[in-house]
Amino acid sequence: MSKTVPSSATRTLISPVRLNQPGGRRAYWTVLVLTLAVATLVFVGPLYWMATGGFKSSQELVRTPPTIIPSHPSTHAFTEAWDRLGMAQLLLNTVVYAGGALLLQLTFCVAAAYSLSKLRPILGNVILGMMLASMMIPAAALVIPQYLTVLDLPLVHWNLMNTPWVIWLPTVANAFNVFLLKRFFDSIPNELLDAAAIDGAGPLRTLWSVVLPLSRPILGVVSIFGLVAVWKDFLWPLITVPEHETLNVGVNTAATSMPQNTLIAGLFLASIPTIALFLVFQRNIMAGLTAGSLKG
Repeated sequence: MSKTVPSSATRTLISPVRLNQPGGRRAYWTVLVLTLAVATLVFVGPLYWMATGGFKSSQELVRTPPTIIPSHPSTHAFTEAWDRLGMAQLLLNTVVYAGGALLLQLTFCVAAAYSLSKLRPILGNVILGMMLASMMIPAAALVIPQYLTVLDLPLVHWNLMNTPWVIWLPTVANAFNVFLLKRFFDSIPNELLDAAAIDGAGPLRTLWSVVLPLSRPILGVVSIFGLVAVWKDFLWPLITVPEHETLNVGVNTAATSMPQNTLIAGLFLASIPTIALFLVFQRNIMAGLTAGSLKG
């Protein structure tokens, strides 16, 4: 007669019996610490090198073997990068582009996800499938069609070049964010919406008063994805807003005429907002990515 394994038993790479042995426990913790140390070095190492490179002189930066800690740290490269690049204006431009894109993206993606999840339109699954299929198209293949579109906007024949709309409009429809929002909306019990309908609330009032307050975790994740996507974009702002550059474009434009340590300092200053954004909202990111994955 076969022995039944309890459903609550947890399967791991190392059995509990071997893990409780002195040698097994030491091997487990050794491998775990080494793995975490290597992963930390791979991800944090380049960031540390960029941060400390701005405190070094140009000669020390190219020294062989390299120095881990700056011998004579100085903030001159950071102030020079800030002044020569005009980073205050570049930062303002980027904030305007990212903020406007976020507002438009949240408005349209939330409306689309709510419609597909709770209003159940005809052929809703087909529409969602076509949205997700668009993610298979490489972003580089869309550059020329998008460029021709914003150069002469259909129907109204407006030229959107060198305006914030040329950044905002292409980011409105995001299939991945619509999918994330729909999955979360699916996990909201329909009983709550039925109760709101009994109280006389229409679809828009239900969305505003019931669905959105419950969706703060996923809205935070979608907001961060939307901000970072615009913040790190390089090719599209380079060809569409050359008169109002973003941080990435401005730093790259001056790359050939600046000392290497000044350039690295400018790159680090440009990356600070996104790093701070992640550190502040990392809990919201993790909570939003797992929210809605389980129903019950």
